[in-house]
Amino acid sequence: MSVENSPARLVVLISGSGTNLQALIDAIADGELSAEIVAVISNKRDAYGLERARLSGIPTVVKPKFKEKSREEYDAELAQVVHAFAPDWIVLVGWMRILSMSFLQHFPNRVINLHPALPSTFPGTNAIERAYEAFRLGEIIETGVMVHLVPDEGVDIGPVLAQKHIPIEPGESLEELEQKIHMAEHNLLVNTMKQLISKEKLNA
Repeated sequence: MSVENSPARLVVLISGSGTNLQALIDAIADGELSAEIVAVISNKRDAYGLERARLSGIPTVVKPKFKEKSREEYDAELAQVVHAFAPDWIVLVGWMRILSMSFLQHFPNRVINLHPALPSTFPGTNAIERAYEAFRLGEIIETGVMVHLVPDEGVDIGPVLAQKHIPIEPGESLEELEQKIHMAEHNLLVNTMKQLISKEKLNA
C-alpha cells in the first residue's frame, strides 16, 4: 500500500477506447487526483485506450485470452501481471470480461468497476442501449451511472461506492443520452477515486 504522502498506485483494465481512462489521466495531470497510473492492461490488442496510455508515458500490457486457456487460468495469469505493478487499486473501465475469483481473491476490496446504469438495473453489456429502449417503452424515466467494488463474480452488483441519476428527456436521441452518460461517468469516477484515496490516507 502507498505511504501517506505518495500517490495511490492504479492499474487500469480496459477493452476499448478508454475515454474514462483519459478522464483519470487528465485528473492526475491537473493535480486533481493524487494518483499514478502504473499500468494500463487490455485484453484487446487494438484498444485505443492503449494509445492514450502510451501518449501519456504509461506502461501498457496486452493480455489476450486464447481459446485453449480456461477462464480461471487466464485470470490467474492476469493476477500475476497486475500484482507485479504493486497497485493500491485496480480500476475497471470498459473491461469487457467478468473476472473470476482466480483474479479477485488476490485483491480483496481493491477492484473498482464503473458501470453505466443504476444499481440493480441493466447489468452487463449494452446497458445504455437497453435503458434507452426501456425508456421508449415507457418502463423508466431515468438511468444513471455507478461505481462499485467487485468482491466476487457477480455482474455489476458489488457494494456501491457512488451513483448518479440521469433523467432521460423526451425526444432525446440514443447518441445524446450516451454523451450525457459518458460525461457523468468521467466525473463520478474521478470523484469516487479521490474519496477512496483520501480515506485511505486518513487511515494510514
